[in-house]
Amino acid sequence: MITAALFRSGSRYTGFRASGHSGYAGEGQDIVCAAVSVLGCTCVNSLESLLGIEVRMRGNEDGLLDFDLPEVPEEKQAGVQLLMGALKQGLSDVRDGYPRYVKLEIKGRRE
Repeated sequence: MITAALFRSGSRYTGFRASGHSGYAGEGQDIVCAAVSVLGCTCVNSLESLLGIEVRMRGNEDGLLDFDLPEVPEEKQAGVQLLMGALKQGLSDVRDGYPRYVKLEIKGRRE
């Protein structure tokens, strides 16, 4: 199962972590793993290319995709939160379609 967590501080998203493998299908055929990976990577790429927010993403072959948002200028917060909200919506949709394979949590800010 993939465990995905969005981190918040107050009303603002501050980071994301997904770990594990869904087990839906074999390597190279797992559409659930692919969907979660694409959503996370697209969010990071959009934060960087559209808003100029440098995000340090950590990932590995064991199914880890993890990032924390840096300090974001107030004038860019609306865009950041829109992209993070889109990530949440996409993850919720995947979880709703494949509930045996994806768990989604909303957590407080990581220290």
